[in-house]
Amino acid sequence: MRTLLKYLIILAVIAGLGTAVYWPISRYLAERNKIVWRTAKVEEGKIIAVVNSTGTIKPKLQVTVGSFVSGPITELHCEFNQEVKKDDLLAKIDPRIYEANVSRDKAVLANRKADIPRVQAQLQQAINDEKRAIALRQEDKTFIAQAEMDKFMFTRLSLEAQLKVAETGIDQAEATLDLSELNLGYTEIKSPVDGIVIDRKIDPGQTLAAAFQTPELFIIAPDMRQEMHVHASVDEADIGKIHMAQEKKYPVTFVVDAYDDLFSGHVQEIRLSSTTLQNVVTYPVIVGAPNPELKLLPGMTATISFQVDERSNVRKLPNTALRFYPDAWNVRPEDQPILEGMASNQPKSGEEFADDSSSTITQSAIEQAELRKKRGYRHVWVAEGQKLRAIPVTTGLSDGKFTEIVEGDIPVGMELVTGIQPRFQGQAR
Repeated sequence: MRTLLKYLIILAVIAGLGTAVYWPISRYLAERNKIVWRTAKVEEGKIIAVVNSTGTIKPKLQVTVGSFVSGPITELHCEFNQEVKKDDLLAKIDPRIYEANVSRDKAVLANRKADIPRVQAQLQQAINDEKRAIALRQEDKTFIAQAEMDKFMFTRLSLEAQLKVAETGIDQAEATLDLSELNLGYTEIKSPVDGIVIDRKIDPGQTLAAAFQTPELFIIAPDMRQEMHVHASVDEADIGKIHMAQEKKYPVTFVVDAYDDLFSGHVQEIRLSSTTLQNVVTYPVIVGAPNPELKLLPGMTATISFQVDERSNVRKLPNTALRFYPDAWNVRPEDQPILEGMASNQPKSGEEFADDSSSTITQSAIEQAELRKKRGYRHVWVAEGQKLRAIPVTTGLSDGKFTEIVEGDIPVGMELVTGIQPRFQGQAR
């Protein structure tokens, strides 16, 4: 009996010691395994939505200067990147052949003009002969036969026609002389506009052959200091936003690899000539930008941001809170149906900005329109103890980092859950 009592006392002591040790250990383990949520605050401020793209810088206008006549280049008066004025001499083709043509055509014109008095004299003689014959026949019809009268008349008519031919020959010779003088003038290649020579494709001594097509000699870009164009390709899904940005005259900003400067411009034109590449439809958008320091050069690649909308003094939440999608065991029981898609028709929080093109293939246009209207219906999560509580929100404009809160019981400064804080190596165990 005494031994049994002894054993019972030992067991009681061991149970007491176990109970005393269990509660601290359990509290330690609970604290050690406690989930630490990563959070971000709701802020108030401005949201600027942009559409990003890339483009190529080109001159506002490129004028190709060619040659209408053939021959060797004897003079070259401009170099690459040279600024020229309208009618400045750029190059000269050997003019000797064309000068000879002008001299020949001047001689032909003089010959045609000299032929006019000869034909006029013959015509006047024929007229006088016809008048004398008519006078004699009026005195006596037997003096001159009718056949002789016909000869006088037709000789006069023939010489009148020859006079007209001689007069038109002068016009023809003058036109031929004008053509030769024009060809002689074309031996001087002049600039048609004020601008900068961005390309030169000839060298002194080179022979031009313009028989089949006009050769390109120079490319001149006018007004490069006033304005350059950025040719961007914008996806069809964003082209409506670009239209609105053009109407509201929102600025366009871009950078180039050559400089650290931020350049700005405006949307000048949205062209209708679409391009399809691997089932992706894009439209060319032309952005005009000033270039007073000539930093923007033809061919540069620009990274462009089109501002398409703007909101000021609005509540905005971080997009990481919209992308967060918790596990069911971390959510309050009453909010767990949201995770299963039972409480709302809105997309799950983790599916923000997802491409639903595959799912809409079998949907009607009405269903797709309704689905797009519900894209702004979302849920965000806040911590309540060790569980998470869902808060419904309606979102609006987004800049890629923050999203506007249109509706929702979310005050400025509220901490929204964006993830689980990782446990780093060396953390207390």
